[in-house]
Amino acid sequence: MAPAGLRGRGERRRVPRTAAAAFRAAVAASAARVRWGCWAGLASTPGGADSPNDLGPPGVARLPGGRCRFRGEGAQGCEAVLASTPSGACAAGYASYHGALAQKPAAAENKSMFGWLGGFAPGMRPAINAGTWKLVREIESLAPELEALDDVALKRLGRALSYRAKAGEPVDTLIVDSFAATREAGRRRLGMRHYDVQLLAGVALVHGAIVEMQTGEGKTLVATLPLVLYALAGKGAHLATVNDYLARRDAEWMMPIYEALGLKVGIVESQMDFDQRRKAYACDVTYGTAKEFGFDFLKDRLIGREMAEGRGDLGAMLTGNAAGSAAKLLQRPYWFALVDEADNVLIDEARTPLIIASPPGEAQAVEQALFRFAAQATVGLEADLDFEKDVQKQSCELLGRGRSRVRALDRPPELDSTSLLAIYDAVERALRARQFFTRDRQYVVREGKIVIIDEFTGRAAEGRTWRDGLHQAVEAQEEIEITVPSGHAARITIQDLFARWPHLAGMTGTIATSAPEIARTYDVAVDVVPTNKPAIRRRLPAVVCGTYENKLEKIVAETEEMHALGRPVLIGTRSIDKSERLSQLLAAAGLQHTVLNARHIEKEAEIVAGAGQLGQITVSTNMAGRGTDIKLGEGVEQLGGLHVICTELHDSARIDRQLVGRCGRQGDPGTWRQYVAADDEILVAGYGPKRAARIAAGVRARLGGDPERLLRPFKRAQMRVEARHVRQRRVLEYVERQRAEAHIQMSQDPYLDSPS
Repeated sequence: MAPAGLRGRGERRRVPRTAAAAFRAAVAASAARVRWGCWAGLASTPGGADSPNDLGPPGVARLPGGRCRFRGEGAQGCEAVLASTPSGACAAGYASYHGALAQKPAAAENKSMFGWLGGFAPGMRPAINAGTWKLVREIESLAPELEALDDVALKRLGRALSYRAKAGEPVDTLIVDSFAATREAGRRRLGMRHYDVQLLAGVALVHGAIVEMQTGEGKTLVATLPLVLYALAGKGAHLATVNDYLARRDAEWMMPIYEALGLKVGIVESQMDFDQRRKAYACDVTYGTAKEFGFDFLKDRLIGREMAEGRGDLGAMLTGNAAGSAAKLLQRPYWFALVDEADNVLIDEARTPLIIASPPGEAQAVEQALFRFAAQATVGLEADLDFEKDVQKQSCELLGRGRSRVRALDRPPELDSTSLLAIYDAVERALRARQFFTRDRQYVVREGKIVIIDEFTGRAAEGRTWRDGLHQAVEAQEEIEITVPSGHAARITIQDLFARWPHLAGMTGTIATSAPEIARTYDVAVDVVPTNKPAIRRRLPAVVCGTYENKLEKIVAETEEMHALGRPVLIGTRSIDKSERLSQLLAAAGLQHTVLNARHIEKEAEIVAGAGQLGQITVSTNMAGRGTDIKLGEGVEQLGGLHVICTELHDSARIDRQLVGRCGRQGDPGTWRQYVAADDEILVAGYGPKRAARIAAGVRARLGGDPERLLRPFKRAQMRVEARHVRQRRVLEYVERQRAEAHIQMSQDPYLDSPS
């Protein structure tokens, strides 16, 4: 039972009648206090919610929905509920909005009344309920009044709302006026008026939820609603997305709405200097990527330590000279963060911590010689004889024969003092680079440097490197200049980064399947927002092929068939080399097409704009699968809309759903088809080489059967890969939590005093 002050209305206080009963009640109440985290003075702990990115050790980090997590009490931590949940959060209310929207029969409504409960983690409350729809109706009622205002009066209204917010008025009392003003600004400046379901999503975001909106439902426009509301307080509102392109596109697109209400917009990009970043963070609304926000947080921690220890250039700081520009903090204390494409940012990218490297040491020549020797030593080694590899763990280990062959090789003089154990480790690292990292898949070589390709977005991740010497092993494999591996100057995980915002919300098109993990990790509710118009995209029967080449032939044939009808076709591939291989086959068939991958990033906007035109064929990596809005050209809707071809399954079903979501947006027609082959990578990644070979043989033997049944082992393999990624994220979260607790006990900064 919840302790006093946290009980529901219908829960009466029980009075113990005996001493034993009184003792049991006292024990239960004490346990309840621990469970609910009612700790006195929690918010005043150093590094607490009042200063989310202060320079002291983070004893408390504020979680979304008004909760705090104290990291110093055991592995699980404890939580304090500091804000009440939205009123009216009941199953009947939630079901009623579905009935009001779709006008279902009473029997169907009653049948599905509690069906939504399966989509939430235990204990989470829905952010969309009957009270949410009441707010939407109140916002709608203000539309005639605001339409009568001129532009100057609308900006004055925005300023008046800002005064109220800065005076301490809670967001719940400002939400109706703020949303109505934002809606009117969008109608005037962009000709885009928020739909009721978009207002519904905005209210859920204000209350700290992660909402799933189907692709094409206008998440970019929805983002303006909570961003304006939280920016009114003058504390800054951040939108974190997946890449610089989307950050700049969305900020420039929505900027007229913010300006109409008297708000300033800033953009943080990877190539900006300190002064540009500081200016962007000082704006009311700041767009950027989660990685840039995280790295700038770590830079502030490093700068803060320099200043605290008196190593900053105080004279330059006081005069504002460029020499001291890097000695001023970049960010303000955090207030509100809205995560766009939340599944990619909060789940997919959460397996790897953000790390700022420290300067290299003096042993540069020895390190470079070791990586070159290891790369050359792997050339003649044979799998299963000299080394064994684990495809699922992506690791290699030398066997006895392999170690003997390595010892027999001539070593350069620089390695005379290097131990055999270090040499074996370097060779195993080089084997891993050779076996599992392929050019034009995991990376590209650009201007003599290794540039990583983000596996989830298909984009070049400029400035990022692999850790533990793997990046240098790939450089040695490509015979380019080897950068010296460095230590860790600062590090933070995505989970810990977003726990530092007092108010957190997110939106994406594919999150419901990962709702339990999101709710457990970030302590937020997950809600599905209904579509404005019914989705009418059709899924065509899957095609299962025996080999990869046979699959490509069938894809080219289907593309030619669709092209003859005049329909635009979007073909999604997993990597750059596969997109270029398919491009060669299309060219050989005489089909004019456009390729979108990390090599053609400068033409991205132009390619996306034309992808929905009559007869257009576009071959793309994951770049076209997230955040792109492909609009249909004239006459395309009558022909059946955009046709999407998925060439193979990705490691996550959410990536496949994002690609499929490029068609059938906002009630437009569209079709899609899934292709797989018995030698696809997903089988090996899910089952391992031996079992994958047996399954592939069974698939080839039954190629004439039901394709949906043949698709099942591929789907199961994908689920196994997803489960492995979940385990990796949980292990990282546990390790980082234990490491942070150890540093706090030693009065160290867990973000800076990290072992390399």
